Amino acid sequence: QSTFYFQQDYFTDENRVLKKDPQQDYHLEYAMENSTHTILAFSRELHTCDTNDKSITESTVRVIWAYHHKDMGEAGQNYHGSNRGTKSLRLLNPEKAEVSSASLPYFDLTNKDVPIPDKDTTYWCQMFKIPVQHEKHHVTKVEPLIQKGHENLVHHILLYQCSSNLNDSVLDYGHECYHPNMPDSFFTCETVIFAWAIGGEGFTYPPHVGLSIGTAADPQFVLMEVHYDNPSYTEGLIDNSGLRLFYTQDLRKYDAGVIEAGLWVSLFHNIPPGMPEFVSEGHCTLECLEEALGAERPSGIHVFAVLLHAHLAGRAIRMRHFRNGKEQKLLAYDDEFDFNFQEFQYLEEERTILPGDNLITECHYSTVDRIRMTWVRKILL
Repeated sequence: QSTFYFQQDYFTDENRVLKKDPQQDYHLEYAMENSTHTILAFSRELHTCDTNDKSITESTVRVIWAYHHKDMGEAGQNYHGSNRGTKSLRLLNPEKAEVSSASLPYFDLTNKDVPIPDKDTTYWCQMFKIPVQHEKHHVTKVEPLIQKGHENLVHHILLYQCSSNLNDSVLDYGHECYHPNMPDSFFTCETVIFAWAIGGEGFTYPPHVGLSIGTAADPQFVLMEVHYDNPSYTEGLIDNSGLRLFYTQDLRKYDAGVIEAGLWVSLFHNIPPGMPEFVSEGHCTLECLEEALGAERPSGIHVFAVLLHAHLAGRAIRMRHFRNGKEQKLLAYDDEFDFNFQEFQYLEEERTILPGDNLITECHYSTVDRIRMTWVRKILL
């Protein structure tokens, strides 16, 4: 017979001293203990109106955990020592229906022994040919294949659709992206068809949606861009990371696509140092969406997931949506952005974007710890 101790609602001050909250908002739902594990399930309101509690929203939540191997004594809590850690979560991310991919065919797009320069940031580009051809298929899931030990080195991966007029000679070698000497074929790769970023897991398309491959209109050649983040300037790193794409002949109702909105790579977009908050806006104007979504009249497009992307200075991102001059509910947001935890937000309900709507990507930055200008190196998705 085990005794469970559950100190329901505590908070801490700047000196890390635990204090019992006079307003108890946490409720024990379930407890279990065996020789190796203790499990506690608890609940609370998302907004408790208690100044000692943090509201739970759709933003990233940083959970702090700590434990001691002995139960709490009469004198109070035992100090946890090194048994502590943190984890970023999105507690309100809707659960996705996981479709088994175990029996599905797949192909891998992976770099082969890429030497990572001993510099802070490297974008590496490699061309691939889609092996599935002559008949329409749908990609239903994409998983990152990150080389073991390189989880903090590979910051994000983008997959671009390239011109169909290329030939297999473009497959021979990779090259640093955005470099004066990069191959001309790379310039034909402009449309993003998939994106993954650090901290994210595999992406599963909804049951009625898939990424189309195999037809003449689908990408035959794709460019995989990998952003390597090497702030410690480590020498001699060799990487073989990439993506695994699962596909099926059992076609879904809709083809998936990607719409990019945000701040483009530009020398005009920079952030001054020493700023506790600096806001930049990327405008996807009604004229832009009128032209881009002209072929989707009158129903527009249906958004089922959003990936918010920024770098180290990023603190919050908000995707605002306007129709006929009136602001709609936020398409997506994260007011507690974590550079090391970037994954798709599955929307609770699909949102429609019509030709003539407006999108504003609002990016909040902090540069209080910087003494030099910050130049934005990559777009936001």
